[in-house]
Amino acid sequence: MTTSETTAPAAVPARVQDALRVLRHVVRYAAWAVLAVAAAATVLPFIWMVGVSLRTPADLYADPARLWPGQWSLAGFHAVLTQLPFARLVLNTFVFAGGTTVLLVFLDSLAGYALARLRFRGRQAIFLVILATLMVPFQITIIPVFLTLFDLGWLNTFEGLIIPRATSALGIFMLRQFFRTLPRELDDAAHIDGANSFQVYWRIILPLARPALVSLFVIQFMALWNDFLWPLVVSSTIDMRTLPSALTLFSSQSGVDHAALMAGAAISLAPLAVAFLLAQRFFVQGIATTGLK
Repeated sequence: MTTSETTAPAAVPARVQDALRVLRHVVRYAAWAVLAVAAAATVLPFIWMVGVSLRTPADLYADPARLWPGQWSLAGFHAVLTQLPFARLVLNTFVFAGGTTVLLVFLDSLAGYALARLRFRGRQAIFLVILATLMVPFQITIIPVFLTLFDLGWLNTFEGLIIPRATSALGIFMLRQFFRTLPRELDDAAHIDGANSFQVYWRIILPLARPALVSLFVIQFMALWNDFLWPLVVSSTIDMRTLPSALTLFSSQSGVDHAALMAGAAISLAPLAVAFLLAQRFFVQGIATTGLK
């Protein structure tokens, strides 16, 4: 008769348990310290921006410099609201950022759907070419695009502002990766029921891809809202400028109105903060699931 002997694991000494517990606390506190430093480094520039926008001219050049103004003044905000066609600039910025983003999400989703769900010759080669354009800075193409807009008569128009920015290789890549995570059985079932490819895209794929679409919308809207170079190149009149590009009027050879510049930047930042807070749940969900298979 044979018997199997089982040996219980040796108990961890109390001294070792205490050391491990202390180590876990140290790691936790170190992580919180790193996060606190990163948060402070992120928030400090915004605090400085608001502080500068509320300073008096004398307080701007005070020595030593202070994070918060010693004397409060709304002169910077008053200059932005009175010296610029503020309502027109905000409208232009909303039309440019919002219109371009809506068109971009639609076109990128179409391209991403075709590359992810349809089978045709050269699909992989087209995708590689699109990825290759990510290595080409947009600034390199400004001159040929500007000449094209000049020939079309689209300078100082919303068409010139919106259409050249209405696609994004990053958006196509992001949505393609998300669309690949969806089961192909959905497409097959829809085709059996008589749906064509566009109906599958519109009625099945897009509703399921809402987190990725919202994430792309937030990313592109923030980038276009803050875009400085493109509106400055395409628009030569103040009536077609966006708010970030119009703030250059407060900088000239005679000097720079730092308070007005920072006030305009603070005003421009507010819609972005609201948009991000409203779409935060979809944004995090889309980033977490994009590219998973």
